[in-house]
Amino acid sequence: MLGVTVAASTVWEILKDAGIDPAPQRTSETWTAFLRSQARAIIAADFFETTTLTGTRLYVLAVIEHATRRVRVVGATAHPSSAWVTQAARNLIMDLDDAGCRVKYLIRDRDGKYPALFDVILAEAGITVVLSGVRMPRMNSVMERWIQSCRHELLDRMLLWNHAHPLHALHEYERHHNRHRPHRGIANARPLRPLPDQITDPATITQLRVRRHDRLGGLLHEYHRAA
Repeated sequence: MLGVTVAASTVWEILKDAGIDPAPQRTSETWTAFLRSQARAIIAADFFETTTLTGTRLYVLAVIEHATRRVRVVGATAHPSSAWVTQAARNLIMDLDDAGCRVKYLIRDRDGKYPALFDVILAEAGITVVLSGVRMPRMNSVMERWIQSCRHELLDRMLLWNHAHPLHALHEYERHHNRHRPHRGIANARPLRPLPDQITDPATITQLRVRRHDRLGGLLHEYHRAA
């Protein structure tokens, strides 16, 4: 505009000295950066399957908060109809409101079980649905990792009798996950309970008394300091 020719290297030096990234980095954001910067406003959802002894296949819908790793088992059904999934979305929104959780984004895959009304209900609550890529489960890795833990620690280790049995077991695992199980993604904290104060006195450690609480008949163990 001024009739002065400036080399690209000169422009690069000026931007570098000013601490400004090149245009591609300023106009786009990586998926990892998006997840980290918006963690407190992100929840993720996914369906996973389990089978009872009678051969009935159940579809479980679960949701996890990225920042706290709190899990909600929304429900389980043998017939994930549009009406059922839509009602599950309404129940989720009411639960989030009751907990005072402010959510802006929900990450989900492109599963055909989600009807169009599912996204509409979330949009009315101010939640934008972000779709993961086709056959790219790593885009929803936080949710997928919880499902893997749920399978290895619970579903693969018990026989499920009927529809009510796995739902009861999943809610027990949900409470175990949220109130007791430490998570490396949040510095070994627990979603709903802070970690106890660290013990530094060796004498206190040698006299420490620990009690064990079992869930689901001893399938899950929880350890607490005795009073």
